[in-house]
Amino acid sequence: MTAICFDHVSKWYPRYQSLSYGIKSSLLHLSETFRSLKRERVRVLEDVSFRIEKGETVGLIGPNGAGKSTSLALMAGVVEAETGKVVVAGRVSPLLELGAGFHFDLTGAENIVLHGVLLGLTRREVSSKMKAIIDFSELEACIHQPLRTYSSGMIARLGFAIASHLDPEILLIDEILSVGDLAFQLKCNAKIDEFKRQQVTMVLVSHAMDHVQRLCDRVIWLEKGRIVGEGAPSMIVAEYEKSAQLRHVESRPSAA
Repeated sequence: MTAICFDHVSKWYPRYQSLSYGIKSSLLHLSETFRSLKRERVRVLEDVSFRIEKGETVGLIGPNGAGKSTSLALMAGVVEAETGKVVVAGRVSPLLELGAGFHFDLTGAENIVLHGVLLGLTRREVSSKMKAIIDFSELEACIHQPLRTYSSGMIARLGFAIASHLDPEILLIDEILSVGDLAFQLKCNAKIDEFKRQQVTMVLVSHAMDHVQRLCDRVIWLEKGRIVGEGAPSMIVAEYEKSAQLRHVESRPSAA
């Protein structure tokens, strides 16, 4: 059964040119000003198609700007495709970026309830999981404090604890496994292993190739918004690392 399907998906964002003149000159040259402010489109994904089956763990790899995080945002319903179709069958628990979706004037406990309700659970269902979430995050001492008083590590703990305890059917993970101290990372890895045994569908974006090879059943390699490789983790990671090393060599200044 297919959990996620991208069917010829393209996504772009607007880019605005900066003013070519100072404020006074811009007012005196309105036609040039309007032209300098005209909107351009930055294409992030271009005609991307793939399927992720229920129970698979799939890694998205590629350099910065390749379209990995945008792909996760499309799966989560945070943004919409310009062309093509994205179909997701299952309740999604996204860990897209540090602090994403949190309200920093609410307490940690209030954010737990808010996230659960937004994911479609009732308040009673969230309340029944509250203690497990707090225990996992190890934030009991400050769970009733506003989130703006939390450190980045504490926010990472809370985010992972919420997403991993609200019965995810599809878990989207964007670099969260590299956030926090070593003990927390080990705790996260153990939880991910548990999800694999339970055949939770997972999509992982990471620059840590050891995580990708250990966790993923399949890898999709993106470059400049297009798929350039897809297959077994060992093979695709080896090709990606070879390509990255080649780019590094070519970018080094030549000796005088």
